[in-house]
Order: sequence, then C-alpha cells, then structure tokens
Amino acid sequence: MGLSEALTVVERARALDRPAAAARTAVQRVLRNQAVKDALHGVWLGHPLHPSLAQFTLGSLVSASLLDAVGGRQRESSTLIAAGLATTVPTVAAGWADYADSHEEQQRVGIVHAALNTTAVACYSAALVTRTRGGTGRTASLTGGVLAGLGAYLGGHLSFRRGLGPNQAESVPHTASEEWQPLGPLADIPDGEPVARDAAGTAVLVVRRGEHVDVWSDRCPHLSAPLHEGELDCTTGAITCPWHGSAFRVDDGSVLHGPATAPMPGFDSRVVDGVLQARVRTFPGVPAG
Repeated sequence: MGLSEALTVVERARALDRPAAAARTAVQRVLRNQAVKDALHGVWLGHPLHPSLAQFTLGSLVSASLLDAVGGRQRESSTLIAAGLATTVPTVAAGWADYADSHEEQQRVGIVHAALNTTAVACYSAALVTRTRGGTGRTASLTGGVLAGLGAYLGGHLSFRRGLGPNQAESVPHTASEEWQPLGPLADIPDGEPVARDAAGTAVLVVRRGEHVDVWSDRCPHLSAPLHEGELDCTTGAITCPWHGSAFRVDDGSVLHGPATAPMPGFDSRVVDGVLQARVRTFPGVPAG
C-alpha cells in the first residue's frame, strides 16, 4: 500500500472521529478569545499563520537530524533542535486553531498529523536530555526526523489535497464573467437580508441596504460555505459564515474574524431599467474605474 492509499484509509477511518472530536472540543474550550483565535489563524498576516511557523520549526529540527545522520558536530545539531523546540508552542497553537475549524476528513488526518509531530518533538527533547547526560542522542534525533518528515507529508496533504488553509475563492476573479450580468429586478432583492443570485454560472452574494447594493462571491474563502446562508448584522455591516464563523465586512469584503484570512472576491454592480447587474472585479476589493 502506497502513501496515497494509506491516507485514503485514514480519511475514511471513523474510529478516529471520537479522539478527533474530543481534541476539537478541547481546543474550542481553550480558544474562546476571538482576538487570540484571529491571531493564531493569521488574519493579521493575510494567510494562515501555521504553515509559516511550521517552516521554521520543521526546518530546524530536520536539519539537526541531517547533521546527526552525516556525523556533524553535536553542538550545531543541539542548537538547531533547541531553536525548533522553542517555536513548537506557537506552531502547535496555530495548527490546533486551524484544526478546530475543519471538516471531518481533515480532522481525521489532522489528529494523526498531530500525533506524529508530538512523538517527533518527544524524540528531539529526549535527544537533548540524553546529551546533557553525556550521551549522543543520535538515535532519538534520527527517529524524530523520520516522524517529523511523515508529519510534514500529512500537513502538505491537508493543505494541498484537502484544501485546509488555501483561499477557496481564489478562482472567482479568474472564472467569473467580466461582462455585466443580470441578477434580476432590484425590487426582488430584500432589504437587509443576504440572498444568492447567479451571475452567468457564478454564485454571488447580494446584500441590499436601502438603495445601496453590495455583490460578492457567495463562496467563503475558508472552506467554500454558502455565505448567503450566514447571518447579516446590519448594525456592523458584517456577514458571518454559517459553517465556521468567519466574518466579513459587506462594504469592502475584508476579513473581520477568522478562520478565513482572505477577503471575499467582489463584483461591481449597477441598476439598469430596474434590473440589478454585476460583473466581477479582476482585482478583488478594488472597484472598476
């Protein structure tokens, strides 16, 4: 059985649902502060924080294993291990924050990913402890490198195969029509209530507030939830994703709260003879001149 087939087995393993759910619940109980959650998701960064931190943590630890594998000096290897372990806590925290707002299949892979990484960190910690007692710690370091590599493979699978992290609405500005498309009579658009319309095959979110109309992609950038099913707060001008609670400003599409980190792709709108029309903005968030 190859790695791809093994991952399919993991994704379908309902036996993992109980520990995955328990982990999700525990994370949600701990991460109650919205500002902390947004920071860990990477809202301030404009893309997920976890992969950026993981690059440093994994790079430091695996580099240490490579030095130990080729007979490098223990001092340099230990320095790299210490650097990797020092960033483990924020890396893990960001990863768990993303995990708590993911689908079941993603969580099944995620719980195995976390188990491998936890064991790898234990191995690297053991290597440092062994060295303080006069040992080489080489076996523990090499074992940690193998486990960290497998964990990284699962992390890549979660991101690039299962889509946890990437902007799910990235394709909208490139596939939606740049020509004006009718969305129906303006009189049929309810005031203060998000509705879905079709713009030449692209699902769009329409929000009317009096005579002002905003049109955005109906696809949440986080995991593609239908945003028109979310809750619109007319006081703050924000719409909240019905699946994982991402919040966006309906006046400019920007992210108010994660787990989403990318803004909603926008559409220009106009009314011609009482009919609402829209066309995609090729540069999301920037109205056409």
